[in-house]
Amino acid sequence: MSSEVRESHVLGVLMTEFGDSIKRDPAAFSRKFRKMAASPFAFYRGSACLFYADMAGPFADDSYLDDQTRRVWIHGDLHAENFGTYMNASGVLVFNVNDFDEAYVGPYTWDLKRFAASVALLGYAKALSDAAISELVSEFGQAYLVELTGIAHGGDDAIGSLTLDTTSGVLHRVLQTARLSTRVAMLDHETVVDTYDRRFAITDTRTEVDEDIRRKVCAAFEDYLGTLPVPSSPVEHHIKDVALRKGVGIGSAGLPSYNLLLEGRSQALENDVILYMKQAQVPAVARHIADERVSGYFLHQGHRTAESQRALQAYADPWLGYTTLDGIGQLVAEVSPYSADLDWDDVNEPEELRSIMRDLGRAVARMHSVADDESSHDLVDFSTEEAIVERIGSETSGFISMLVDFSHAYGAQARQDHQVFVDLFRNGRMPGL
Repeated sequence: MSSEVRESHVLGVLMTEFGDSIKRDPAAFSRKFRKMAASPFAFYRGSACLFYADMAGPFADDSYLDDQTRRVWIHGDLHAENFGTYMNASGVLVFNVNDFDEAYVGPYTWDLKRFAASVALLGYAKALSDAAISELVSEFGQAYLVELTGIAHGGDDAIGSLTLDTTSGVLHRVLQTARLSTRVAMLDHETVVDTYDRRFAITDTRTEVDEDIRRKVCAAFEDYLGTLPVPSSPVEHHIKDVALRKGVGIGSAGLPSYNLLLEGRSQALENDVILYMKQAQVPAVARHIADERVSGYFLHQGHRTAESQRALQAYADPWLGYTTLDGIGQLVAEVSPYSADLDWDDVNEPEELRSIMRDLGRAVARMHSVADDESSHDLVDFSTEEAIVERIGSETSGFISMLVDFSHAYGAQARQDHQVFVDLFRNGRMPGL
C-alpha cells in the first residue's frame, strides 16, 4: 500500500468512526486528538477502529481460527495499559483486564494481536531491541497457552486469578498499593461535607446539573436498579447528589458522563458510594463482525457493555448495570476506591517485564475462558478454552511465532500511522477540526 493510499485509508477510517461525534463536540475531539498525537502508543490506544479495519483488510489472517474460535467473547481493546486492580464481588483484590467499553464477540486472535502490537510499541518506546520485544511477546503467548490448557484440562494445572496470594514482584506491589486505598480517602477527594452531609466537589472536570437533568438521571437510576444481579439495600438507593463529569478518558471524547453520590449501606458518611453513568457507544470491532446472533443479542450499547463485563469477569463489580437516558444506552458502575494501574514508566528491567508478560498472559487466558457455556450467558454456548486449545493443537511454536511476527509488523505500521495522523491533524486536514 503506497503512502498516499495509506494516508487516505487512515483518514477515512477515523472520519467514519468519529465524524459525527466531531460535529457534536469539536473541542472535545481536538483534546482527544492532541492526546493521541503525543506518542505512537497513545495513538494506538485511541484508534481501535483503525486496528479492526486492518484486521478485516490488509492484515486479515484466518490462522488458528475456525467456526467456534471466531465467536469468542473478546475484550475488544486489549492493550498493555488496559489492566489494573479492582475489588471483586467476593471482596478479593484482583489484578486483571479492565475497561470493557469495546467488548464484543469475535475472533480470539484479535485480542491477542492487539495486545502483542501494544507490547511492540511499548518496547520500542523503551528502546528495547527487536529480540527483546520478541521475547516479551513469546512470554505472553506461552503463558496464555499454558494457563488456557490448564483450565481446559480441569483447572488443576492453572495458576488462577492474579491476587495478593498468587502474584509477586511488580503486580504484587500494585495490589498492595490498591490495598492501602480507602473509601474515606476517595470520598474526601471527590466530595465536600456541607451541612453535615456530602455533596460533590465542583471542579474543572465536574459541574452541577440543572433540575431537569437531575430528574432524568434519577429516573434512569431507578430503571438501572432492576438490572443489578443482586438487589442492594434500600438505604443505598438514596441519591445525595448528581454532577456532570467532563473530559473522561481518551476514548470517551464528547460523550456525557454523570456521577451519582449515593447513601452507603448506612447513614454514616464514610461508606457513601459514587457511581458513574456514561453513554455507551458502538464498539469498533462490531463494524467488522457480520453475525446477527451477536448484534441482536443486546438491547442497546449500555446493555452490551455491562453484559460483556459480567461475561469476561468471574466476579464483576456488584454495582455494574445499565439503563437508558433520553433513549440512549448507558453503562452504570461504581467509581472504585480500590483501583490502581500498573505504571509502565516504572518497569524497565528485562526480568520484571518478562514476569509481567507471564502474568498478563494468564489473566487474558482466564478472561477468554470465563465467558462460555459454563457462564450465565448463552451467547457463546461452547467451552472457549477447549475450542482454542483444540484449534491450536500441537502448533504452539507456530502460534507464538505468528504473534511475534504480527507484533513487529503492526507495531511498525502503527508508528507510521501515528506520523500520518500527526501531519493530518496539525495541518488542519481533519474535517470538522
